[in-house]
Amino acid sequence: MNLTFIGGGNMATALAGGLAAKGFDARRMKVVEVLPEARQRLAATLGVAVFESPAGAAPFGDVVVLAVKPQQMREAARAVAPHLSEALVLSIAAGIRLADLGRWLGGYARLARCMPNTPALIGLGVTGLYARPEVDAAQRAQAQAVLEAVGEVIWVDDEALLDPVTAVSGSGPAYVFHFIEALERAAREVGLDAAAARRLALGTVRGAAELAARSAEPPATLRERVTSKGGTTERALASLRADGFEALVARAVRAANERARELGLELGKD
Repeated sequence: MNLTFIGGGNMATALAGGLAAKGFDARRMKVVEVLPEARQRLAATLGVAVFESPAGAAPFGDVVVLAVKPQQMREAARAVAPHLSEALVLSIAAGIRLADLGRWLGGYARLARCMPNTPALIGLGVTGLYARPEVDAAQRAQAQAVLEAVGEVIWVDDEALLDPVTAVSGSGPAYVFHFIEALERAAREVGLDAAAARRLALGTVRGAAELAARSAEPPATLRERVTSKGGTTERALASLRADGFEALVARAVRAANERARELGLELGKD
């Protein structure tokens, strides 16, 4: 498999670096990046071939990863379009619908779209992935292989489901960071010093998430095991329920889902 990344930002760097770490030959990767300093960094750190424009990188190979900002996608797609033949085009731009991308690519249909999240930067991402019917089994496998370089992949069979994926996992790290902030602040308010509060908050969230990931039991069961009748955890959970904690999370996810849908409509306008 030969790949060309259009855009050399954080996510493209994470994907290329993840592939290289798993033994993928850097000589099979190209990166198109307009910023000279970024090209120098990519060539030096990853050993990939770098180009200033899509025309310079053609032919692209088997997979073209569109890793530019959503607002730049229309221009990037139109620059890529003249050089496409049968390559899979994989978009990692939030909100850009494949119908719009295909139109900007001159009617091209071998398209897939994904929603990674920022833990991909440390190889712990989870990515929702959708492919159009024109993408064959071999190309689906190629898309999955690229994204598994930085974590887990979850296929969806309807592109519209990428909006809920965005609301849960794409935006989800921010929810977790916010919870860590709140837990750390609360720890300081009850008397712990700043260093201890931070270590306790981070360690608790990291450990609980890892325990849930390793366990075959649902989170509800794990929660119940921590909750002794009449104990501290029971009272804390009662307080969370009284404040509408679950409804609060549900509203946040619904709000993000709706905004993802709105962005798709906004960004797809010509």
